[in-house]
Amino acid sequence: MSHSIVCSELSFEWPDGTAVFSGLNASFDSGRTGLIGLNGSGKSTLLKLIAGRLVPASGTVRVEGDIGRLDQDLTLDTGQTVARLLGIDRIRTALRAIEAGDAAEANFTAVGDDWDIEERAAAELERFGIALEGPEPLDRTVASLSGGEAVLTALAGLILRRPAVTLLDEPTNNLDGRARALLYQAVESWRGVLVVVSHDRELLERVDRVAELREGGIRVWGGNYSAYTEQLAAEQEAAQRAVRAAEADVRREKRQLIDARTKLDRRERYGRKMNENKREPKVVMGQRKRDAQVSAGKHRIMQTEKVGEAEQALAESESAVRDDDRIRIRLPDTEVPAGRSVLEVDGPQGRIHVQGPERIALTGDNGTGKTTFLRAVAGSGVHPDVSVVRVADRVGYLPQRLDVLDDRMSVLENVRAAAPSASPQRVRADLARFLIRGDRVEDRAGVLSGGERFRVTLACLLLADPPPQLLLLDEPTNNLDLHSVDRLTEALAAYRGALIVAGHDTAFLAQINITRWWRLERGGAPAESDPPAVAGG
Repeated sequence: MSHSIVCSELSFEWPDGTAVFSGLNASFDSGRTGLIGLNGSGKSTLLKLIAGRLVPASGTVRVEGDIGRLDQDLTLDTGQTVARLLGIDRIRTALRAIEAGDAAEANFTAVGDDWDIEERAAAELERFGIALEGPEPLDRTVASLSGGEAVLTALAGLILRRPAVTLLDEPTNNLDGRARALLYQAVESWRGVLVVVSHDRELLERVDRVAELREGGIRVWGGNYSAYTEQLAAEQEAAQRAVRAAEADVRREKRQLIDARTKLDRRERYGRKMNENKREPKVVMGQRKRDAQVSAGKHRIMQTEKVGEAEQALAESESAVRDDDRIRIRLPDTEVPAGRSVLEVDGPQGRIHVQGPERIALTGDNGTGKTTFLRAVAGSGVHPDVSVVRVADRVGYLPQRLDVLDDRMSVLENVRAAAPSASPQRVRADLARFLIRGDRVEDRAGVLSGGERFRVTLACLLLADPPPQLLLLDEPTNNLDLHSVDRLTEALAAYRGALIVAGHDTAFLAQINITRWWRLERGGAPAESDPPAVAGG
């Protein structure tokens, strides 16, 4: 049986009337498709429509085969169990019922051939480096896992179930280097239909095709991400040449229009002079004047039409040149003197000092406690092996789970809570730089997409009053499109305060001018380390 996804004339809009798609047609066959696009272009929305989690306003979605999915926001549902995250909770419930003597046919149907599902689940989790302890480890909640462990658990569940159609939404978010390598291997050998939304260039190098969502439409490019960028660069270069040629045509036609008007004015002056001198009969002169007016009118119309045609051609050429809306981040004007202490931490190996505008990368495998360490420094948690002795008065913290927003409050209210002295007009203007505009600022934070939630959380952090002297960023490139990652890189490279960034995106860390590298191992405090090799470098 051939498995596929077919979207026909698909339209969808949010309750406030904002249209995401209108008449979208797309199909995904067997193989690996990387789905890309700017934040807000509808990538996650399209996956939810395919999975049946959202209902289109019109059009149809037809899926041949069972669906497995990994959602971008799975780490936010901290109350669900590991078994549910693996997708085996119904099978386990049926197994427990059969063991208790319930021989209902529904239980045997639910189990099928998966009598050893718990053993296979444990083996798959172990392969991904997740060691769950306790009498009922599969009953543990997601809250007990790190963000990376939660993502790996969901991936392990997909491999266990082997769905015919798999949808992955930013699967490398929160994953360490080893886990990313395991994911890359799994993707390279994935069977069936795979659609993956990602900003991870390394992952996108392993797809068969790239599908780009842009301005409500979709376009498929053959090959991996490198092939896509090469094709796009060549196309954009040709489009720029076409614009320059069209601009030259407009200038030429406008010059010709001016020349034509000048010639016609000269003829008109000559006709008036002949009429005044009465060198020809009145009837002849009147006819000559009428003929000249008709000819002049036609000439003006023809030249004006040529200018209009040239301007239309220019507009069409310009439409092929991309001018995408991107976030524009300006960090607070905060400078920390080189000798000022912003952080002192006691650990098993002694005291750790951070002074002045140091830029520190915090690395380590999933589950080693990077998030726990940052939360302890931020004052919102406790680390079992670390004691915070001193920390800067003003600390900004961007958490991995993006759970610092009050979902009951509007976007505007959340940002104003961080900057109470800022006027609503000022906050609206600042939010526009994060691509949160118009009525969207009045929406509750709970209805934001993953990318929007990241941008609003980032806005709360960066627009805080007073501005932070120490920034703590936990996986800051998660949920950002490739263009926005570039903008964030530029902004952080110009930041003059102290910075600690926990992350696994070594290319990003290298680009923001990291001065010190820390590595965190289980049961310890951060220790100085050498910078890791940049993937693909």
